[in-house]
Amino acid sequence: MNAMTQQATEFDSKSFRRALGNFATGVTIMTAQNAKGDKVGVTANSFNSVSLDPPLILWSIDKRSSSYEVFAEASHFAVNILAADQIDLSNKFARSKDDKYANVDFELGAGQAPVLKECSAVFECERYNIVEGGDHWIIIGRVVNFQDNGRSPLLYHQGAYSSVLPHPSLNARANNDDEIFPGRLYDNMYYLLTQAVRAYTNDYQPKQLASGFRTSEARLLLVLESKTATSKLDLQREVAMPAREIEQATEILVRKGLMIDTEKCYELTQQGVEAAKMLHQIGENHQQDVFKTYSEEDKILFKKMLKDLIGI
Repeated sequence: MNAMTQQATEFDSKSFRRALGNFATGVTIMTAQNAKGDKVGVTANSFNSVSLDPPLILWSIDKRSSSYEVFAEASHFAVNILAADQIDLSNKFARSKDDKYANVDFELGAGQAPVLKECSAVFECERYNIVEGGDHWIIIGRVVNFQDNGRSPLLYHQGAYSSVLPHPSLNARANNDDEIFPGRLYDNMYYLLTQAVRAYTNDYQPKQLASGFRTSEARLLLVLESKTATSKLDLQREVAMPAREIEQATEILVRKGLMIDTEKCYELTQQGVEAAKMLHQIGENHQQDVFKTYSEEDKILFKKMLKDLIGI
């Protein structure tokens, strides 16, 4: 490193921050409540693990933050790791507001720390130590409880929100003629169809999960937006997933305000329609990428054949 680069790193805080932005991080909302009932919550990407035994984590907060006093007083705090579809929640807690918890779905966890719903993961922590670190306080917590909800997380990179996708090299297929064994198996339509679905899903599903919606939730949104189901029985047939999965997905989507229960069936709210449009776009982009080498006539014929097999 030359002297000019060192000087810029040491004294130009904006350049230093931009350089740090090359390290992609998750996005969390740290929450706490003191004995007086004062609740605070701040968006932070400084979260990191410290130790497995004992289970310790840390994060840092600006010394000028008005929320620090409550974090210092509270016996516990919660680390809410945001899912990919919680950008609005991240922005809400990143701003200075009198009541950040207005219209936010949460429950109280250990030490009365607010635990946010539908996050990727949550760690409830007992305050373990607070260490001075320059212009920030480093807060260390001992994990006493955690949730692993399996949702694709929200990422932050170079000053912008991002999402998780597999590296393209992981999907590279071996191109070795010696490993190809033509024969009757490759004339078997059932085998070809199942293998095609597997390959298509392997590439498509990570893109859909990066939206923050599980497969069951995404299917529900897409089916309801297409209006192909007029009853809950129709819905189960169209979504083609176990009833328990559908029940959990509908419960989550209703709670998020994406759809309403009309008793006979479900209807999307405007927010739900927008979510479905986003999922449609993800599917359309993937479809165009997969079939880009085929003519429009080929694609029309392929769709007709699939619809005939389905019985549409």
